[in-house]
Amino acid sequence: MAAVHVVGGHRDVVRPLLSSGLADEPKRVLHAVWHMVSGDLVLSGLALLYVSLADGTPGAGLVAWFVAAHFLAYAAAFLVITLSVGWPRPLLRLPQWILLLPVAVLAAAGAA
Repeated sequence: MAAVHVVGGHRDVVRPLLSSGLADEPKRVLHAVWHMVSGDLVLSGLALLYVSLADGTPGAGLVAWFVAAHFLAYAAAFLVITLSVGWPRPLLRLPQWILLLPVAVLAAAGAA
């Protein structure tokens, strides 16, 4: 998911953002937030990889539950925002939740 975010997000989100007429401060804040999410996705992936290899290690289940909650919150944010706008076919306008929700479910299943 991190690779999809970095490659697809740079093309579809970052380039249009940086070339927009938005004021410099909010533009750079959004650019920084995009990079923060990139790092977050990479670190979450590494955490899940570690947890999968460290089965039975104390705290591994807690890490998996944290990542599950984290991705559930991300999916919920996208769903709430996209459903509140009033777009036709809103679930496909911001489809990020389609990748985020399965990670939450699978991480929770692995933690259980």
